[in-house]
Amino acid sequence: MALMGFDVARWRPGPLLPGSDARDGSLIFVVAVLTFLAVATAITGLAADRAARGWTAQLNHSATVVVRPSAGETPDGAAAKAADALAGVKGVAEARALEKEKAEALLKPWLGDTSILADLPVPRLVTLDLDPKAPASLASLTAKLKEQGIDATVDDHRLWIADIERGARVARWSMLGVFVLISAAAAAVIAFATRAGLAARRDVVEVLHLSGASSGFTAGLFQWRFARMAALAGLFGGAGAAILGALARMAGGGAGLTPVLPVAWIDLAAAIPAPFVAAIVAALAARAAALSLVREMA
Repeated sequence: MALMGFDVARWRPGPLLPGSDARDGSLIFVVAVLTFLAVATAITGLAADRAARGWTAQLNHSATVVVRPSAGETPDGAAAKAADALAGVKGVAEARALEKEKAEALLKPWLGDTSILADLPVPRLVTLDLDPKAPASLASLTAKLKEQGIDATVDDHRLWIADIERGARVARWSMLGVFVLISAAAAAVIAFATRAGLAARRDVVEVLHLSGASSGFTAGLFQWRFARMAALAGLFGGAGAAILGALARMAGGGAGLTPVLPVAWIDLAAAIPAPFVAAIVAALAARAAALSLVREMA
């Protein structure tokens, strides 16, 4: 039972480590910036991967046929004949012959002025929409054209698909590499701050050691201190990256910022584990640094 008039709070022992430090603000800012970069990298990687998968799916379900008219045939007639022939191939959902204007429009980005095409034999194009479940093969399409005596070349976009998949792999590994480097930088900052904090409170460490406190106990004091600060910084950094991702999503409508980077609302979930990951990285880095320095002082 407390004595009458005795102020317990006044005589309660203070914490072994002060609740705050003048350098805490700088550390929180640095970790918050690193967390922001890590989460922004994760969101960008998810959006880029989605774009690559979307392009691959579109190319896998389509093909283009370049039709060259034979003697006595008009280009439009040859294209219409090829479209009719290919429409009956199993695995082709739809075959469409492109009009002359549309075919020339495809060449405009390369030639600029399409008026020069008036005197040139421009091949006609036939676009194919393939059955997503059982698309027609390149061999079956080519065989059908030869059977009908049509001079044409089928492009199943295989080269484009290979380039996109290669680019997607490079993007995934690059994003992972950047994420690992940022995490390593955060761990190095935390370790440096831990060693600086221990050095500044060497007297406290020595008193604890002389009092019989284990190295693990002493390291734990710094471990949980920096883990709490990192969790707060991770919350700030993750929230900032999520806000940036939300702005990118709203700026581009349903496709995200651009078709190249289609940010989805679900991508913003990458910010949720940021405080926990930051706290874990900080705790491990601080504990390792503290144990190392405590053993040096012992």
